[in-house]
Amino acid sequence: MTTEDLVAFVKKNLISVACAVFTILIAALCYYRSDLLPEAQKVLDERSAKAALIAANIEDSAQLREQHARLVAANKLIADRMIHIGQLAENTGYFYRLESETGVHISDPKQSSWNPPGKGAPKTNYTWVGFSVSATGDYNQVLDFLRKLESGEHFCRVNSLLLRPVSEMRGGPMNINVSLELMAAME
Repeated sequence: MTTEDLVAFVKKNLISVACAVFTILIAALCYYRSDLLPEAQKVLDERSAKAALIAANIEDSAQLREQHARLVAANKLIADRMIHIGQLAENTGYFYRLESETGVHISDPKQSSWNPPGKGAPKTNYTWVGFSVSATGDYNQVLDFLRKLESGEHFCRVNSLLLRPVSEMRGGPMNINVSLELMAAME
């Protein structure tokens, strides 16, 4: 078949040849793009997940102002219950207020030295400051003192406690030595 015969055949069957060429081009294009399908599916899945997350965030944001206000109020309550490391007189005064409320006799509450966190330690908003307290009173007064420490105005954790009678007399005064820590705001 010569070139002239080929040109005559194409002119005679123009629509059929055009359809055949078009079909071959479409098949080649489908073959070429078929390896892009998994990557396109992955992008679609990522974007669908992101859209679902955004939709969930929009739905959850309806109460955001109220939740923020509650968090701010809770943080204020926590901050109000913390001691301040440098205020030794006020910190020991807390124990003397407990003394007047419970009726125990406190002898020399001591704040232990506080060491700031070392370099490279994670930054925190609070720390624990140690105290040692000795108190004398009857059994009910000592228990009341411990309850007031536990549910008092400052966050407290008791590290050790020694409770012993002052004398051999039953129902007599008790002596308590407490090593405890109060939560303090970092200044």
